[in-house]
Amino acid sequence: MIRSMTGFGSGHAKAGEEEISVEIRSVNAKFCEVKVRLPRELNALENDVTKQVKARLQRGGIEVSIRRLAGERAAVMPRVDLALAQEYATLHMQLAHELELPVEKPSVTAILAAEGVLTLEERPTDMAMAGEALQKATEAALNELSKMREREGKSLAEDLLARASHLREHGTAIGKQAPKVVAIYRERLTARMKELLGDATVDPARIAQEAALFADKADVAEELTRLTSHLDQFEKLVLGDEPAGRRMEFLVQEMMREVNTTGSKSPSAEIANVVVELKAELERIREQVANVE
Repeated sequence: MIRSMTGFGSGHAKAGEEEISVEIRSVNAKFCEVKVRLPRELNALENDVTKQVKARLQRGGIEVSIRRLAGERAAVMPRVDLALAQEYATLHMQLAHELELPVEKPSVTAILAAEGVLTLEERPTDMAMAGEALQKATEAALNELSKMREREGKSLAEDLLARASHLREHGTAIGKQAPKVVAIYRERLTARMKELLGDATVDPARIAQEAALFADKADVAEELTRLTSHLDQFEKLVLGDEPAGRRMEFLVQEMMREVNTTGSKSPSAEIANVVVELKAELERIREQVANVE
């Protein structure tokens, strides 16, 4: 069954001390367009995420949002500049000696309070563990997203099959009406000739010749046959398991071409009304197909 291109999925995973949360949203798009938003320290993993998504999804505008959670350890850690601390301690002793003050060793607390000795920096990322957690979280989000796309795809399939059935009914109606058009034309032509010629004899052979020419120009059998063939292929794609959105768009375009030709070839008002219904139904199908993966 076909799948929709719209959906949402989220996933969460942990590996070692690394904990990752992933959210994936997808909307309609002509091709598979993946945008990944992730923390700066995980930039090296962007290509891996893109490949993982494209391996599962064939079409759609896909946005992947990734968050690195703090986990049990803090995201930052303290760092002591030992060389700078030694400089402060040495300077303290020198200053006491120069001022002839009692020499007292500075306390650790005092040295740590000195500017630049104690700083906070980001805790290094374990890229192996982060990559593992990210892969698992992304897979979970993709699974959830795929289920949602499948559910929406089922609804799309039911609607498209119903509309395809309407197209068949309209095509059958035109097929039944088409032969009557020639008979009506023959009657109108005969009446018109009698009106123009008065009491003169109307040549039946001439009437038959004109009717035959008209029948050839107004024949829509080929268009209706191709329309039926396109509908057969369309329904097969709807019921298939492969991504078929682009092929379905092409078939809708071809069906519209056959319907337009049918309308231009037939002068019948009844057929013209049915053609209008066909075009309206095809436009609704075109809008729905735009949602198909």
